[in-house]
Amino acid sequence: MVHVLSSRTLLHPTDPERSRAFYGERLGLAVYREFGEGPERGTVYFLGGGFLEVSGRSETPPSPALQLWLQVGDVTGAHEELRAQGVTIERPPVREPWGLVEMWISDPDGTRIVLVEVPADHPLRYRPGI
Repeated sequence: MVHVLSSRTLLHPTDPERSRAFYGERLGLAVYREFGEGPERGTVYFLGGGFLEVSGRSETPPSPALQLWLQVGDVTGAHEELRAQGVTIERPPVREPWGLVEMWISDPDGTRIVLVEVPADHPLRYRPGI
């Protein structure tokens, strides 16, 4: 059996400096650790219960199948903050038919980032009788 102690998503951007500026400065993700030197050095950011490592360089952007799902406490507040930071909002916060409030943005390589708020009355937070 595999006993996972920690996990991270590895992202090899086409322009590492641009991606570090996006994730670190515009999104404001806290740095867990940094390693290496030069423009392709690695930076690992906290992502709640996991990590995002931006390191190396790729000649092509990540597949559109890759998406980041980030739960936040207040998606409307995140919308206002990110818009003020100049982040392009692909879709403002919308309450989905399944009850979550989602907002969509993309990183500089086009990786979709879904910011999600789980409302207090949603079954993910509260299940009567359980």
